[in-house]
Amino acid sequence: MKVTLLISTYNRPDALNVVLDSVSRQTRMPDEIVVCDDGSGPDTAAVIERWRKRMSAPLIHVWQPDEGFRLAASRNKGIAASTGDYIIQIDGDVMLDRHFVADHSRKAVPGFYIKGSRVRLTPDGTDEICAGGKSFKVPFFSRKVLKDRMKNFRCAPLGILYGCRYRTKGNAIGCNMSFWRDDFLRVNGYDEEFVGWGVEDTDLCMRLEATGIRTFKLFRMGLCWHLWHRESSNPHLAEAYRYMNQRLASGHIRTDKGIDQYLKK
Repeated sequence: MKVTLLISTYNRPDALNVVLDSVSRQTRMPDEIVVCDDGSGPDTAAVIERWRKRMSAPLIHVWQPDEGFRLAASRNKGIAASTGDYIIQIDGDVMLDRHFVADHSRKAVPGFYIKGSRVRLTPDGTDEICAGGKSFKVPFFSRKVLKDRMKNFRCAPLGILYGCRYRTKGNAIGCNMSFWRDDFLRVNGYDEEFVGWGVEDTDLCMRLEATGIRTFKLFRMGLCWHLWHRESSNPHLAEAYRYMNQRLASGHIRTDKGIDQYLKK
């Protein structure tokens, strides 16, 4: 199984530097790393170029012009440029436990996609980590933890024993999830009608489940720490949910505006 690690980013080079440092320390390296970039400036490109020379796996930078929040299009383009059988998807502001890729890869099961979780860090803790430019394991009782402390420890034996808590519905965690490339292509990837923050991940998961793909949530495995950022608002969020629900109710599982426009014929 060839594994692609997909990292989404936009104009946060200090955080991306920490994320890529955590990728370089993985016990199981991805077979390729694809950074899908929603229009960042040259500082981000410089970070990626520095890490390209140091990373033991190929590092691909897929950039699109900054025309507003177009995460769905950015991820579609990144996956179109990838060659992995299995996609592990994260954001460019999550610091990975060193077993993160190994955990997702170990639990990959045909017919399922995986939802992960995150531990959110404080603003001060995030500033300290980004200023240092290095990733590390955040201790359970660390004052850097803002929320989700009970998720802040990895225990592989428990994860293996209890880590298939099957769920049929529910919101996605777009910064920590994984799926088979063929399943993603079957629904034509992300729906690019979604612009602005939110909903595109949930819509993808709902359409995957509509094809018969099931899901489970990792338990005490696949740990990542979410570097703090101010939450942005999306005035069109309610409208986006209405669009998603209407499409699903009418049986539209394969999106009209998806990844197929970037695939080589």
